[in-house]
Amino acid sequence: MNNALKTFLLSIGLLALPLAQAHSPSAHKNHHAQSSAPAEQKEWGIAGDPKKATRTIEIRMTDDMRFAPNQIQVKLGETVRLVAVNAGKVLHEIVIGTPQELKAHAEMMKKHPGMEHDEPYMAHVEPGQKGAIVWTFNRAGSFEFACLIPGHFEAGMIGRITVK
Repeated sequence: MNNALKTFLLSIGLLALPLAQAHSPSAHKNHHAQSSAPAEQKEWGIAGDPKKATRTIEIRMTDDMRFAPNQIQVKLGETVRLVAVNAGKVLHEIVIGTPQELKAHAEMMKKHPGMEHDEPYMAHVEPGQKGAIVWTFNRAGSFEFACLIPGHFEAGMIGRITVK
């Protein structure tokens, strides 16, 4: 192959690299943090301002399809930083919602396993990495957090959030 063709092919490859990286799971994990769209009120609260987080709760995710802790208590109006630590060897995620919303989303993920998440109440976490959600729990009630990757939710990878 001549040098001009090699140079051309290398240039094309280098130009495509940022695009490929922009769609990788590691680039995706902070996607929602860069959004300038107004926060959307959900039944379980609203995206929180990281500067207003009053505490951090670390939640470990493991390949035995469990969260630790799997139950947390939050005060009504509290802004919390949930730090999900993937202690496993496979991709996990943490998604906050009502039991009904999470079940529906888990079913959708079965049909579309590669779907991307960019909501502020979701975080994909690669093995050995951490992901964070900052959330203001401005609605009282019982909610859940779950890993909706196909098979994980069905295996019981679910936790509970009580807001009083």
